[in-house]
Amino acid sequence: MPGIDNRPIGMFDSGFGGLTVARAVIDVLPSEDLVYVGDTGRYPYGPRAASEVREFAREIAWSLVKDHDVKAVVVACNTAAAAAFHDLSNELPVPVVSVVEPGARALSIASKVRRVGVIGTVGTISSGAYQRALAEEDATLQLIATACPGFVEFVERGQTSGDEVMLLAERLLAPVVDAGIDALLLGCTHYPYLSRVISEVMGPDVVLVSSADETAFALASMLRESKITASTDRKGTHTFLSSGDVEWFADFGRRLLGPELSTASRWSRGVTD
Repeated sequence: MPGIDNRPIGMFDSGFGGLTVARAVIDVLPSEDLVYVGDTGRYPYGPRAASEVREFAREIAWSLVKDHDVKAVVVACNTAAAAAFHDLSNELPVPVVSVVEPGARALSIASKVRRVGVIGTVGTISSGAYQRALAEEDATLQLIATACPGFVEFVERGQTSGDEVMLLAERLLAPVVDAGIDALLLGCTHYPYLSRVISEVMGPDVVLVSSADETAFALASMLRESKITASTDRKGTHTFLSSGDVEWFADFGRRLLGPELSTASRWSRGVTD
């Protein structure tokens, strides 16, 4: 049928964090097929050089296009989006959606006092990606950006509460607490799993913004505008791949995402174009 495209959506992240985006996409676009690659064999991306992350991102994105015939690619990793979004947008033969721009837009809307914060990995914050995106969205916003090394590692160990996590959060979030912000963007797809701890440290007057839902809405809009939505009389299928320990990825990922992640398979590293 004209305007119908049942090819899957491709998505990737350094590990489990992008499952927050996958959850939102599955909920918002139930008819769409999804292929998700979690690069758990090489996580975390945050401490790595931008050039190295860029090559990882290109490798996975091209694999999704060539091996799985995806119709769009979602960079569900803030560090990879900061390092590689523009390159991927220019070279891939399919549309590319990043988590950065939708998150920046939602943060701007959420703030009343026009003082906002963003937290992310060292790679994401040092790249300046959110700083640029927010400046383009609303130049009147006052922004404090803070790196939170260690958060990803806690999440991927399954440790999202307890004294250790709380002490680290109190130390890392002190600059944004002191800045008097009223909205904080969780600029890493892993961080929503720590939202209870982060919210307790930030206090009740600070709105936490996650880019997952906004990314799903942006993806849905792009698919409609490009006339490549799937037929609505079908239920989407979901394929999950891991470059690391597949059994661990499936077990822990299922606890984070839900029953859609019933099984996982090995992602075989492709070759960049």
